[in-house]
Amino acid sequence: MSYHAPIAEMQRLARRLGHDRLAETERFAEATAETRDAVLSEAARMAEEVLAPLNRGSDIEGARLENGVVRTSPGFDEGYRAIAEGGWVGLSADPEHGGMGLPRSLGVMVNEMMSSACLSLSLCPLLSGGQIEALEVHGSDALKAMYLPKLTSGQWTGTMNLTEPQAGTDVGALRTKAEPEADGDGDGGYRITGQKIWISWGDHDIAENVVHLVLARLPDAPEGSKGISLFLVPKKLPDEEGRPGVANSLSVVSLEHKMGLHGSPTCVMAFEGARGWLVGEENRGLACMFTMMNNARLNVGIEGVGIAEMATQAALAWSMDRVQGRTPDGSATIVGHADVRRMLMTMKALTRAARAICYDCAFSLDMAGAAAEAAERAHHARRGAFLTPIAKAYGTDTGIEVADLAVQVHGGAGYAEDSGIAQYLRDVRITAIYEGTNGVQAMDLVGRKLAGDAGATALDLLAEARGTADAAATAEPALAEALHRAVSEAEGVTRTLAAADETVRGAAATPYLRLLALVLGGASLLRGAVEDGGPEESAIAAFHIEQLLPMAHAHAAAARADAGQLYALDADRLTASV
Repeated sequence: MSYHAPIAEMQRLARRLGHDRLAETERFAEATAETRDAVLSEAARMAEEVLAPLNRGSDIEGARLENGVVRTSPGFDEGYRAIAEGGWVGLSADPEHGGMGLPRSLGVMVNEMMSSACLSLSLCPLLSGGQIEALEVHGSDALKAMYLPKLTSGQWTGTMNLTEPQAGTDVGALRTKAEPEADGDGDGGYRITGQKIWISWGDHDIAENVVHLVLARLPDAPEGSKGISLFLVPKKLPDEEGRPGVANSLSVVSLEHKMGLHGSPTCVMAFEGARGWLVGEENRGLACMFTMMNNARLNVGIEGVGIAEMATQAALAWSMDRVQGRTPDGSATIVGHADVRRMLMTMKALTRAARAICYDCAFSLDMAGAAAEAAERAHHARRGAFLTPIAKAYGTDTGIEVADLAVQVHGGAGYAEDSGIAQYLRDVRITAIYEGTNGVQAMDLVGRKLAGDAGATALDLLAEARGTADAAATAEPALAEALHRAVSEAEGVTRTLAAADETVRGAAATPYLRLLALVLGGASLLRGAVEDGGPEESAIAAFHIEQLLPMAHAHAAAARADAGQLYALDADRLTASV
């Protein structure tokens, strides 16, 4: 199946969100519209011509472990070389260490293309990008000088090592140990011992070194998450000239056999007194790792959007070719059937709404670091932080729903593995789980974000949506009124939850996140219909607001429901009732 990068839609959305303002800042002065055009065109060429042809083969012949060495899918070495040599790993990295220094806003567009084309391979540079940001913020000068140029160029790749068999979401339960070296060379090294699981791209054969960021406990560290430190642990120890030298004391125990993402090696890693170096302050490792995780959460949301885009393209192509039954409008193929059209419009509307939320989040995170005025930086920092869990959860939920609809549009051919359609659903399913499950994202939204500022940021975002409805009142009065009603519903729930206790907010978390996503996504589509004025934009906005946005009222009702319903049965009685 061929992939065509939706550059025109990306460009329209970027202009609508105000991405051209980035070039007006000192930090991103080179991020002009012309630069964006050039970057997107070249990234699209790579995604379409180099990465997309690798996707199906990577599902059939995935990564494998041979005599302790991970071998990647056929063609992945050439594909990764194109990514590294094109400078895509360091697109947003600091130019001091070889990066392009371009906005995250542009990076998420490129990541979307790579995710659409070959999600398994795109994970590798995504993880490196997150590690680069973590080291830029928290690494010592010596670590930056040694590792950032190699990571930025793609010569070396990065991972994050959090999860252990007994410590998943509860990272504070980890047991991996770090002890200061007694026999080191005076460079402040540590010895890391423990096991980590679910380590994406923990080992491979497409780059000359793998650099792990590992959470571990120092001797006498406090219990729980307050006693965790972060360490950099390379697969091969650099020599005096910075070249990969002797092997470190770590190994791949096994690879996971997974539902999807067969081309992405998911490793069980054993650290057996491996040499490592502290990143950031002692016992502050979780805060350091969250720099990488927050970077990854937005990009995982974009992974969902990328798969949604690819699945939509595949379903549309199939529906235009598949002949089955008489259609009311006389179309020769199934695209004339009302239910097929309903599915295709749902796929398009969900994909574009999720894309808008992710791009908006990236723009605010860029402006949080680049705006000239402190007040504007603070505003965008709050806005970007608030949108991050929505972008991650809604982007990945959208990827799963749209991929599932693609299977349905294809019928039996979609369920059969030979068509390749099922791969999209299998591959994207993990995105709602890793980098913090979508339930965790919802809890973060109503806890740290909503309760943290008494609902102020949420109400600001909803005020923007109300402004969109006001602006559309003349051109699209019915759609504007429907959006007004949904905004009012969301504002009421926001005020209720902001004043509620933790139990009530927790019970309402997931429906509240979905409520906000529907309202914010619908507002973006309506704005596009009014400002861009094309027939496709108008049709998709009308479909979303008339057929998808009504679900916002159902989510509002669920968010207001009695929280006691979730806690009515204790664990024993709940189990007995199943």
